[in-house]
Amino acid sequence: MLTPAFDLSQDSNFLTIAIRVPYARVSEFDVYFEGVDFKFYAKPYFLRLTLPGRIVENGSEQGSYDADKGIFTIRLPKETPGQHFEGLNMLTALLAPRKSRTAKPLVEEIGASEVSEEGVEDDDDEEFDWEVEQSPYEEVPESALNPECRYGFGNLRSGVFQRLQDELNDVIDIKDPDFTPAAERRQKRLAAELAKFDPDHYLADFFEDEAIKQVLEYDPWWTDTYSKMMASLEKSQEQENLAALVSFSEEEKYQLRKFVNKSYLLDKRAHRQVYYSLIDILLAYCYETRVTEGEKNVESAWNIRKLSPTLCWFETWTNVHEILVSFGRRVLCYPLYRHFKLVTKTCRDTIKILQLGKSAVLKCLLDIHKIFQENDPAYILNDLYISDYCVWIQKAKSKKLAALAEALKEASLTKAQLGLELEELEAAALLVQEEETASKAAAHSISRQQTPASSSETSDSEESDSTASSETEDSDSEQEEPRGSEPEAGNALLGPFAEKSGAALLWDAGVGGTALALPGSDVGQGKPLAPSWAPGASGPLIQELGEQLETTVHVSEPKGSAAGKQGGVRGRDGRQTPED
Repeated sequence: MLTPAFDLSQDSNFLTIAIRVPYARVSEFDVYFEGVDFKFYAKPYFLRLTLPGRIVENGSEQGSYDADKGIFTIRLPKETPGQHFEGLNMLTALLAPRKSRTAKPLVEEIGASEVSEEGVEDDDDEEFDWEVEQSPYEEVPESALNPECRYGFGNLRSGVFQRLQDELNDVIDIKDPDFTPAAERRQKRLAAELAKFDPDHYLADFFEDEAIKQVLEYDPWWTDTYSKMMASLEKSQEQENLAALVSFSEEEKYQLRKFVNKSYLLDKRAHRQVYYSLIDILLAYCYETRVTEGEKNVESAWNIRKLSPTLCWFETWTNVHEILVSFGRRVLCYPLYRHFKLVTKTCRDTIKILQLGKSAVLKCLLDIHKIFQENDPAYILNDLYISDYCVWIQKAKSKKLAALAEALKEASLTKAQLGLELEELEAAALLVQEEETASKAAAHSISRQQTPASSSETSDSEESDSTASSETEDSDSEQEEPRGSEPEAGNALLGPFAEKSGAALLWDAGVGGTALALPGSDVGQGKPLAPSWAPGASGPLIQELGEQLETTVHVSEPKGSAAGKQGGVRGRDGRQTPED
């Protein structure tokens, strides 16, 4: 037989059960209901529920079938109109059969005929004193009588690591937990945290907290739900009707139907321990959800199990305050963001979840279960803790969760209580920062005092430079004046050849056989030289020729004509060209 997907809802007079049975033989189905018992059968599906309230057959019941969706919808009248049925979204608890045992067991649970919010482990209505100091760790004779130490949900497991040592070493921090007493676990955990604490990392997040501020401003899913709950309470609505504010996805409902419902026989100390460990696990989950802003990643499983000593050290607790101290130390030692404000913000998030009730707590546990299930080998923690928590919370008392939220709200945590000398570190860092600021200010004032003197020296040097430059200009102008006549003589000797632009002109002065290569010729390089003068502008050419003629040519009027007759002009091919 297959257990179908189902969902329950209610109004003031009716309980509605929607059962999804695709491919069922709808021509043959049976429905039975009486009191708190409900049964449905349509081959191959069978569903049996133990309802949280009584229903009655009075002729007003209704049933319908949607062939397109394959859903049976059955409306059943309540025995007491107006009664609110608690826990309709706790699907695993509703699946519990009325009589689950066919043979008498060695240990029998008395009074389990009806599944309700008042679970077996919550028979006593006395209020929990969450701050009562206990010392279960110091009972040395107990560890001597039982060498195997216990752990897991309600400390009900032992010997697991003897079989799965290789797989679990990557999940937890404690080595050989089956033979490590609780007191020794705590000592080793505290020593590991002190060794891991990095003052530089902490101070970096303390002073450069832009990313921390963004994380603190993020609003997770429970923030809006909590605001709706408070608005509803202000309108004097009943607390029990607020469970509808938290809804489950189809994937979450499917997981709830897959859990095997069972009861947990816990003594008072183990029962208290389950509630304490729940706080520890929720704190780690709230931190992970906040720093990732609701977007899970490959580090999510590591963050949750690393920040929860319950999961990675199998810790047990005696009061709420020591849970906060342990969580605060681990936040400042292990994850990426290590800031004390994240510790206080996460505590407020956990309080909101507990005040929202069992539905919100269950939704968080289902999310943790999914994260661990998709991570290897963190899925082992589901078997040790999370799966049992998902089943147990559905039958827990809401008033116990409310009392737990109040205890967490009243607990206070300071930096000094973490034992990491945070205040001393911050004071020393601030002192160093003030000294650096003061030294920078002194250096700045000294540089400002030196600025006028240096500026005056600069002005004097500028004046001397300007005087020297003016003198240099005068001397240069005096040296250029005698040269002015020589280019004129050279230009007169060249005659019409200086005006030819495309030819390479070689002028033989007849004295020493010196030849001058004019700009634009092929002489020397085998290619034309780029002229530095514009066509028709004789200034640069005259200056260059004047400098060369000053050393090679001596111009005189009587001999100039003879020299001109004896000399010649060579063309590009190197042959002598007769002068016209």
